Amino acid sequence: MIIDVVKIFTPPIIAFGLGMFFAPILTDYLYKNKMWKKKSGKHVGIGGGGTPVFNELHKEKEVGTPRMGGIVIWASVLVTVLGTWILSHIFPDSLTLSKLDLLSRNQTWIPLFTLIFGALVGLVDDILEIKGGGDNAAGGLSLSKRLIIITTIGLAAALWFYFKLDVHIIGLPQSWGVLDLGVFFIPFFVLVMLALYSGGVIDGIDGLAGGTFATMFAAYAGIAFYQQQINLAAFCAVVLGGILAFLWYNIPPARFYMSETGSMGLTITLAVVAFMTDSIGGGYGVLVLPIIALPLLVTTLSNIIQVLSKKMRGGKKVFLIAPLHHHFEAIGWPAYKVTMRYWIISVIFAMLGLVLALLD
Repeated sequence: MIIDVVKIFTPPIIAFGLGMFFAPILTDYLYKNKMWKKKSGKHVGIGGGGTPVFNELHKEKEVGTPRMGGIVIWASVLVTVLGTWILSHIFPDSLTLSKLDLLSRNQTWIPLFTLIFGALVGLVDDILEIKGGGDNAAGGLSLSKRLIIITTIGLAAALWFYFKLDVHIIGLPQSWGVLDLGVFFIPFFVLVMLALYSGGVIDGIDGLAGGTFATMFAAYAGIAFYQQQINLAAFCAVVLGGILAFLWYNIPPARFYMSETGSMGLTITLAVVAFMTDSIGGGYGVLVLPIIALPLLVTTLSNIIQVLSKKMRGGKKVFLIAPLHHHFEAIGWPAYKVTMRYWIISVIFAMLGLVLALLD
């Protein structure tokens, strides 16, 4: 038990330290090479129209502040995971170092691969947006291409779960039994990943995305620990450590933004972690996902509601601007108030989801 606790808490401390070391180096590089958008605001809204309210709110933002800050998160996670694995093999007789190794085929290979692959795709999108390339009006990969990539990643992971791990059920509380999806588990997995990815646009205010993602991964670390998936719990904790290092530099005024290389990797990894803590761990990590990831769900729903309202009500909007956190900005809330209140809501619902997941 003591060794497990050490394994949960030591690697995230290492990841946080590495992130704090990487961040100034990355910041210097990003500012020196002017790795930011050349024009603030958005050029095309999700519904296909302009975004004048957003552009007015952010006319002095984004330009001059680098993107790609999410590198701090996934780089610190990758170095921590690989570093502890290498040390455990160099010093196999060291009980402490061998126990810190959290790289395992049955628990952490898939989420680590998902995080890094998604982050690298996001990095390409960020670079194209900064350089003004790609097939998007604002630069970067088009939404359709990004959705195809996410679908492909989700499909690959779903096939692994279905055929390699023989997973086709969704865990429910014991009195409810289980939900056997059969082969429909595969499209369901993909849809969950797409839904979480769509909530990645929460990365729109300094500190907002970092704080909310931190609570989500902390909650799933607790769930995995309860299920005795110690390596998975340690992995979630390491991601938390990397996020906290990023957040140190992203708190207003942000030194850099998370951008796609962070949000894409984190959202799709969260989907994988939710399924890992479901029937595989004897729990129902997917059932509590809408609770733990409520900020992402609300973000996505506000976009959907806005688009449907404009299409079905002759251009009339429900919100001044979507997603919801920008609506609060538009009605006069200072950005820091939006961020802090989102953090509070995130913590409350992460704790609620954690408690529900631990109930038998």
